[in-house]
Amino acid sequence: MFYRLTGIVLTVSMLSFFSAAYGEDVTKEELKGQDEQVQDIKSDVLSISAELEKLEEKLLYPSSTEVSVFVSLAAAETFRLDAVEIQMDGNPVARHVYSFKELEAMRKGGVQRIYTGNIRSGDHDLVVTVLGKTGGGSDLHNAERFKISKDIAPRIVELSLSDQGITESSR
Repeated sequence: MFYRLTGIVLTVSMLSFFSAAYGEDVTKEELKGQDEQVQDIKSDVLSISAELEKLEEKLLYPSSTEVSVFVSLAAAETFRLDAVEIQMDGNPVARHVYSFKELEAMRKGGVQRIYTGNIRSGDHDLVVTVLGKTGGGSDLHNAERFKISKDIAPRIVELSLSDQGITESSR
């Protein structure tokens, strides 16, 4: 949708530029005016695109069924996080392999939204598997199971990862 709107804006701006240039000489002031119009149109297209994205998210993930899972590293962790796998009710829903830059961002306090989806109200099984290397260089493979309860409100699950285990908190 965004690309279609951008294409329309570019086409209109190019047509107005070429039609003005074809008919007669264009002054600098006229070019400035056309450039300002193109920038205004571009700004409008970007704001419309942002609104459409918000509406799309509300349609795809209604608050009554929405669940989001966030991942962070516990403070002062020295292990190297390689990957995180998430299963909800026995079904794999997310898997992410971390790059060096992502790992550095998480060590500085960054949080990653690893999963957003829809589940029905009630109790659900959440299995989180963490793969990585400990500070001593040995392989790390932690898997923990959590029970989350979903009601009508959106559910946010926060997972704090460490080489000692996984801590879960929900809102």
